[in-house]
Amino acid sequence: MVRANAAEVFWDASKSVWVVRIHVGAEAVRRTCKGTGHDADETALRSLAHQTAQDEGYELEDSAVSIQR
Repeated sequence: MVRANAAEVFWDASKSVWVVRIHVGAEAVRRTCKGTGHDADETALRSLAHQTAQDEGYELEDSAVSIQR
């Protein structure tokens, strides 16, 4: 698997979903994630980032995940 440089998790209020943006070099993959509520805790959001990265074929270190509320 390819290692991702970083990932951001943030709430998109207009769509009422969490968004995971995965950075790999100069590229970025952006995925919306339904099913996780706005009040999700940090552990759930980190897990969401890791699962999304894995689904896209990337490895992601926990320290590379940032969460914006």
